[in-house]
Amino acid sequence: MAPPPPPARGRTVLAAAALVGALLTVPSLTAPASAQGPADTTPTASGTGAAAREAAADPVEAHGRLRVCGLKLCDESGDTVQLTGMSSHGLQWYGDCLTDGSLDALAHDWGADVLRVSMYVQEGGYETDPRGFTDRVHELIEEGTERGMYVIVDWHMLTPGDPNHNTDLARTFFSEIAAAHAGKDNVLYEIANEPHGVSWDAIRSYAEEIIPVVRAEDPEAVVLVGTRGWSSLGLSEGSDHTEITADPVDADNIMYVFHFYAATHGDFHREGLRAAARDLPLFVTEFGTQEATGDGPDDFASAQAYLDLMAEEQISWVNWNFSDDFRSGAVFEPGTCAADGPWTGTDSLKPAGEWIRDRIRESGDVPPTDPTDPTEPPTDPDGCEAPAWSSGEVYTGGDRVGHGGRLYEAQWWTSGEEPGTTGEWGVWRDVGAC
Repeated sequence: MAPPPPPARGRTVLAAAALVGALLTVPSLTAPASAQGPADTTPTASGTGAAAREAAADPVEAHGRLRVCGLKLCDESGDTVQLTGMSSHGLQWYGDCLTDGSLDALAHDWGADVLRVSMYVQEGGYETDPRGFTDRVHELIEEGTERGMYVIVDWHMLTPGDPNHNTDLARTFFSEIAAAHAGKDNVLYEIANEPHGVSWDAIRSYAEEIIPVVRAEDPEAVVLVGTRGWSSLGLSEGSDHTEITADPVDADNIMYVFHFYAATHGDFHREGLRAAARDLPLFVTEFGTQEATGDGPDDFASAQAYLDLMAEEQISWVNWNFSDDFRSGAVFEPGTCAADGPWTGTDSLKPAGEWIRDRIRESGDVPPTDPTDPTEPPTDPDGCEAPAWSSGEVYTGGDRVGHGGRLYEAQWWTSGEEPGTTGEWGVWRDVGAC
């Protein structure tokens, strides 16, 4: 279900017809057979929002090292956690979209709990420069850690669809990554992005080879296991989750991966996810509001139905993708990354970007954005003699401007970002009415 590789700046578009054709062929859902799932516990529900973080500066400080308890993702206190965040695009194409400014915005303006670092294996990725791509993943883990986010290390195998094609490469990569970051509480390992065209038995066998590689270095880490049919739990290839419950991966502290694209995968896939949530620990590490190519019109109603289900079941999710790819599924308008922003607010966002930013903020990590109704009402300033805001001016921290009958103070360097649109965690602080 991952969008096929885009034309990198200066690269050739790779064909996506086979992928889309397979995904659009939707079989009838077979009734799930009874199967014994993981031990059933009843952890206390807990969000990752402001209420859960009153005394904490960031998601990792609030929740610590995560683990799988029964069918849910739990924090170190045993409370259920639902992470919400974004996936990068392929590092070989859109690495310039992951900057200090964009990651600051993701953590603080968007309020994301988790960053998925999507490292393609083929398509010009890891196999072309193992040292370079491994070093880049190290850097991004550190960047996410500095901002208090959880980081999913995504072994983004897409073509070919058999994860066993890359087993030796995966051993080398995950051994180094896990050894370097085992002391951190915030790293999760996604060991196979979207297997397809292979049996569940082949996927399970691969997982049982790679999980011990991770665990040898990082024994307490949560590992995320891709599923058949582009991580559709088998639904896109005529099966369902019962093939997993009948023959689960022989490992603990793991979750099974589900991906969907809301304009392509409707009620059939959604009800398959609902059924699987009763039997398996699940993590949605990739979804889009558009078609399975990551492009086309958005279906926000279908996407919201998925988000409602995931909130009900406390399934963590990550949206595709945090880049300025021309496709509708990339959150930023083309050219944003080359211009280094603006990253905060909504001026640079496509409709899907505005929608998903709102959904992440609504998960509770960021206070309401209306400056006329903040959590703590501002006091009136002693006057409003500050100059009027100008879109062409450069402002630095401490500069004050008048705009729309209110006084604003810049928190850091800015230019072109309109006061009153950047939110309480953005560059402009609402000082009060003029």
